[in-house]
Amino acid sequence: MMGAAAISMEVQVGLEAEVARLRRGDLDALAEMVTRYQNRLYRYLLRMVRQPAEAEDLFQQTWLRVATQIRRFDPHRNFEAWLFTLARNLAIDHLRRVRPESLDERGENDYSATPASLRASGPAALDVVIARERAQQIAEAMDVLPVMYREVLALRFEEEMKIEEIAEVLNAPLSTVKSRLRRGLENLREGLEARFPKTEWQ
Repeated sequence: MMGAAAISMEVQVGLEAEVARLRRGDLDALAEMVTRYQNRLYRYLLRMVRQPAEAEDLFQQTWLRVATQIRRFDPHRNFEAWLFTLARNLAIDHLRRVRPESLDERGENDYSATPASLRASGPAALDVVIARERAQQIAEAMDVLPVMYREVLALRFEEEMKIEEIAEVLNAPLSTVKSRLRRGLENLREGLEARFPKTEWQ
């Protein structure tokens, strides 16, 4: 427990140092930050726009925005939340231009029960195969969700952000985030049951 806390503190201190260096114009710090966040940020953008080429373009745009706006960044804020906010704004603007219908929300009543954890619990070969199959099924079901649900599920469960951090990224009240998270999970389960009726999502 203490070891994990120490590692987390070390990562935070390292990130703060990189932010400070970048604010002074050190572009090596930008390269280090890109390396630190490249997998998570690209995964989030791909979840938003669902097209690798578009996600890659938005990834590049996000870091260009970071480089040009870093001096306006308040160092007392959460850098990660600020970074994902920049990425989200670019992704939403892109979707409004290219696929405005993807921003539409489904009906308020198209929901059912919230699914339990879908992670495999054991290291056995069969468990690994089942876990991969379910991960693929979840990814396919998430791809058809409205953006407002897809993004909150991605931030919470893939990027492991806290509810408060998600609220900062979305610039939305905690109650809105919790509501979208609940409805997104319900919508996800409904989609899984419709697409894969033989699978037990319980």
